[in-house]
Amino acid sequence: MIPGIAEAGCDEAGRGCLCGPVSCAAVILPPDFECPELNDSKQLTAACRNRLREHIESEALAWAVVMVEAEEIDRINILNASITGMQRALDALSVRPNHILVDGNRFRPYLDPHREVDVAYKTVVKGDATYMSIAAASVLAKTHRDELMMKLSEEYPQYGWQSNMGYPTKAHYEALKAYGPTRHHRRSFKLSK
Repeated sequence: MIPGIAEAGCDEAGRGCLCGPVSCAAVILPPDFECPELNDSKQLTAACRNRLREHIESEALAWAVVMVEAEEIDRINILNASITGMQRALDALSVRPNHILVDGNRFRPYLDPHREVDVAYKTVVKGDATYMSIAAASVLAKTHRDELMMKLSEEYPQYGWQSNMGYPTKAHYEALKAYGPTRHHRRSFKLSK
């Protein structure tokens, strides 16, 4: 974090899933934030992620999570949906960022609608393992999406979303073959093996 700068970390979860939204988060942490176990959410257990979520949401200066649904993903493609979602999460922050760190290598200029200024950004491959604000966004994006997929799995138990979270597993493909896609499936994705 740059001293005196409100720096937002951005990340997404669910980009490679066959169904459900892509979950996008933006987080601004306080300069003195410490959390040694915070890391890329994919490296953490579900229990650890949920524990960290509570800590991040209570300690962050600002945070926001936005879902971009399957229909919009199909319309604009998953890359654009991820970038659009992260920018919507930035729009929703209660503290305006002066700098943005984005996990990955693709983003587009961000015009802050509250101040009508372009905010400088930096893309960082494996940024969730490098910057705490990106790791925090990773945890929030993942936990909020998993929570949603658990709820959806109650409505559609045959797809195994409570365990695969919508990712392309053998069981998920077999369920698609047997029952067909739901309204939550991404029609632009390859839904059969």
